[in-house]
Amino acid sequence: MGPVMWLLVGLGNPGPRYAANRHNIGFMAVDRIARRHGFGAWRAVAADGTLVDERVIAFKPTTFMNESGRAVEGLMRWLKLDTANVIVFHDDLDLAPGKLRTKRGGGNGGHNGLRSLDAHIGPDYRRVRLGIGHPGDKDLVLGHVLSDFGADECGWLESLLDTIAEAAPLLVSPDEHAFANKVAVLGAPASPATQPSSKPDADHA
Repeated sequence: MGPVMWLLVGLGNPGPRYAANRHNIGFMAVDRIARRHGFGAWRAVAADGTLVDERVIAFKPTTFMNESGRAVEGLMRWLKLDTANVIVFHDDLDLAPGKLRTKRGGGNGGHNGLRSLDAHIGPDYRRVRLGIGHPGDKDLVLGHVLSDFGADECGWLESLLDTIAEAAPLLVSPDEHAFANKVAVLGAPASPATQPSSKPDADHA
């Protein structure tokens, strides 16, 4: 197998206590990609696989969120990877639950994981922003991100993770917008013209 071309980083906090937290949706996303595309078994915090014949490492830092950059910097150095080939999945308070946006560079929006990455590897990595919604009061933010997804959120969460996994090969496309565009198409409700008719069949009317 050739050299590693891409590093997919999920942001989250390690350990079972945090596993189902909203803050750990980045971990959930890279888990789902690795499973869908037959990556090798997770060896500690990394899984090795391919997307469109390009070698990819999925990575979940065991450092806590606010030290993510240190772990990513060390792995990048070992893999001899440039920041341009690092794609980071993280929770985003400013997006509605289930929404996804991508961008390269920009501010950290107060996100401790992104702040740490910016400090260690610079801001020019790609980000996949995964909406978890805002609790409506800044004093409630910490409790919101560090609490588990509710039962009423499982539907959109599973749909989003499955859509991310299905579209994942486009993460390595030269077109950096291709992945987000595919997610938008896959996640869109069917148009009226393509939805099954609600009228009863003539044979069963």
